[in-house]
Amino acid sequence: MENLVKDTAKKLNLTYKELGELIGYSESALKAASSSGNISEQLTKSLELLLKNQELQLQNNEFTELKATIKKFINSL
Repeated sequence: MENLVKDTAKKLNLTYKELGELIGYSESALKAASSSGNISEQLTKSLELLLKNQELQLQNNEFTELKATIKKFINSL
């Protein structure tokens, strides 16, 4: 990713304010990091973990749907 802050906000469809609330940063801190390109290791890790968490939540939702479909199929037998 070229600009991790900007790309993460865009990928998750969040404003910098909303993104900051999720990871404990102010909107102004995220804007400053994004515009300067000076992204701390802590911020980088926070954003990476948020993206991984989002990915895992989506996978969990898919497994939950699959589980429900299998139960429905078994109950129809």
